[in-house]
Amino acid sequence: MLKKEELPECDVATTVQVIGNKWKLLILRNLLVRSWRFNELHKSLEGISQKVLTESLRSMEADGIVIRTVYAEVPPRVEYSLSEMGETMRPILNAMEIWGKEYKNNLS
Repeated sequence: MLKKEELPECDVATTVQVIGNKWKLLILRNLLVRSWRFNELHKSLEGISQKVLTESLRSMEADGIVIRTVYAEVPPRVEYSLSEMGETMRPILNAMEIWGKEYKNNLS
């Protein structure tokens, strides 16, 4: 997790730094619904490479947004879910969905 001193002074810039790319937002969108396994996420996000998905999940885990749970099974099973902090993104993503819908409806 980042330290306060490492974050931008602007709160909007802080949010953008933590979740500010297309893939992280789409990963969050999926994780708001349920926990996902890596391959499920990869298949659901058309166009994302395994490398970018791995980097995004690791970054989000380090930032305290995502929880990675490893189950002691053979073969090992790993699931990704939102942390308590990640759950606080729900109203933001819901607002983005509403705005996107209204924007599309207002296009000619």
